[in-house]
Amino acid sequence: MIYKVYYQENKNEIPVRENTKSLYLEASTEREVREFLKDRNYNIELVQLLEGNYLEYERNSPSFRLENA
Repeated sequence: MIYKVYYQENKNEIPVRENTKSLYLEASTEREVREFLKDRNYNIELVQLLEGNYLEYERNSPSFRLENA
């Protein structure tokens, strides 16, 4: 399954929408995604499962780069 993760780069700062970044991970579960990212100093806002038309839309995005958990 492919997940889109919305995050802030610094866990200690207050989240600001304009600073939100995203990355794409292939993993079995949301828990696996969070485990994979726990060593990074990210403030994770949302982990969203991508499927169907939304996944196809994201795959056509120039910023789509898939990481494996």
